[in-house]
Amino acid sequence: MTATTTGRALLRVRDLTMAFPGKRTATGRRGAPVRAVDGVSFDLAAGQTLGLVGESGCGKSTTGRMLVRLLEPTSGSVAFDGKDISRLSQSALRPLRRHIQMVFQDPHSSLNPRQTVARIISDPLLVQGSSVADARRRAAELMELVGLIPEHIDRYPHEFSGGQAQRVGIARSLATSPRLIIADEPVSALDVSVQAQIVNLMERLRAELGLSYVFIAHDLSVVKRVSDRVAVMYLGRIVEIGDKKSIYASPQHPYTRALLSAVPLPDPAAERRRERIVLLGDPPSPAAPPPGCTFHPRCALAQDICRTERPLLRTVASREVACHLV
Repeated sequence: MTATTTGRALLRVRDLTMAFPGKRTATGRRGAPVRAVDGVSFDLAAGQTLGLVGESGCGKSTTGRMLVRLLEPTSGSVAFDGKDISRLSQSALRPLRRHIQMVFQDPHSSLNPRQTVARIISDPLLVQGSSVADARRRAAELMELVGLIPEHIDRYPHEFSGGQAQRVGIARSLATSPRLIIADEPVSALDVSVQAQIVNLMERLRAELGLSYVFIAHDLSVVKRVSDRVAVMYLGRIVEIGDKKSIYASPQHPYTRALLSAVPLPDPAAERRRERIVLLGDPPSPAAPPPGCTFHPRCALAQDICRTERPLLRTVASREVACHLV
């Protein structure tokens, strides 16, 4: 079964897989391929935000990079506004790139330190054929839109704080007036107070510009604030997906329940009463995933069927869950 939304899908992902070559052994042979993403499917409606969450190494950032073709999928498809973009040539893809942009995790690492902010924001426009004067004018407008001083347009990235640099990254992503932004951990490298400012900015931009987001994060508090729907990933697969309210109020998959039990509550009394679910051990290696349900080695509820049969996503309580026990 496929994880879908209601309404027309702006982004439709089907059975997306990314397998990296295995490491070479001492004899020169390649080991088994590492399936970083293993059959991910979801829809995103126009104007919505999908929160993609999970522990580090679960494949969420790899998924995000495949959506914008920074990584080439091993198999599966990505359709944007009804057009399959997963197998287009680079020349055929170029006109569509203006509609799908990306915001990266570390703003300073993602900005060229040798270029001014004017050039950084203008580059996407220049690639799309704008004149230098028009691109610079648009860059100044975007700086103001994201809360920066346009007069600082000729400064370099190191002259900005982390939060300001991330605003530059967001301005760059908006240069071509995209419809969809893939935000890969956009606030995880920032201080907590600055995180709130960037989240507020992204929410405002979504409302004003009619944007859609795939918001990748491991902080479930941030995801709860920005998302309409939430997809929980574990070892390259989506194990639960549905609307935000139902998942946060009544998580069905044991992994989702464990993640949410670690989110701090604002009420100290409620925090003391809540049972914390501690996961067993570390996540398995994607190079050698366990048979059956890949979560079963860490699941306190695992049964024999969990160790032998891979669960598929099925509808349970207004969302889709990949678990034999619900």
